[in-house]
Amino acid sequence: MYKIVSKRKLNETMTWLVIEAPLVARKAKPGQFIILRTDEYGERIPLTMAGHDSERGTIDIIYAAVGRTTMLMDQLEEGDALEDVVGPLGKPTEMEGLKKVAVVGGGTGNALAYPLATGMHREGIQVDMIAGFKTKDMVILEDEFKAGTDRLYITTDDGSYGEKGFTTDKLKELIEAGNQYDEIVAVGPPVMMKFTCEIAKQYGIPSVASLTAYMVDGTGMCGGCRCVVGGENKFVCVDGPEFDGSLVDWDELIRRNSFYREQEQEDAAHVCRLTGGVRYHD
Repeated sequence: MYKIVSKRKLNETMTWLVIEAPLVARKAKPGQFIILRTDEYGERIPLTMAGHDSERGTIDIIYAAVGRTTMLMDQLEEGDALEDVVGPLGKPTEMEGLKKVAVVGGGTGNALAYPLATGMHREGIQVDMIAGFKTKDMVILEDEFKAGTDRLYITTDDGSYGEKGFTTDKLKELIEAGNQYDEIVAVGPPVMMKFTCEIAKQYGIPSVASLTAYMVDGTGMCGGCRCVVGGENKFVCVDGPEFDGSLVDWDELIRRNSFYREQEQEDAAHVCRLTGGVRYHD
């Protein structure tokens, strides 16, 4: 069992957990993820680690309570425990040779962008962080990004906080202002990542996209996280999660990621008649 050491609500839907997982914490690196189960009946879901402390033996995860497992997990409190935590999985973020990067995060994807941006910054890379949200109420990790990157730019779709507009608008502005980036990293909704990588290509800048996909085993055997990169089948769990953004077949990825959308919406609307919550098993 993996004890929840602390629980912190970031906004109405997003939560930060610190979990005891000493073997995982000992080996974890930025960009890697874990697969967890809430209980013996639960499904296995992948979550990127937001951080780790090898001395304390803990890992950090940030999640949005939008699916069946994350809604169940959101009912757990400090002192409760998860059934399984497996990791670290996936390839670590490649940083060699980088001097200045722009990290672009969209919505809940900013939780995944956080360990990448701050991990690069700790290695001496200059990091401009562009964090986009729909509204002010959805802004997360502002203080953490300020402390862990060189410059933070916040955009909101409705202009209720930061600068009004999309992350791609701000990225263009920074490039045209003369910022010379060695790499642009995109993390968030596939549509946002697609356009971010297209802008990078337009200006001749290498891009990296951190992909999310449905997974079962996390070892490349189930094929659930298949994506097409450079015309070849790749698996997010073992070949990624980071890929050359200019080579990703974005339209195919978007189709695959929307396969269970109706089921997720049904789960989100479910209310238990006994408890008034969403406590149920598969």
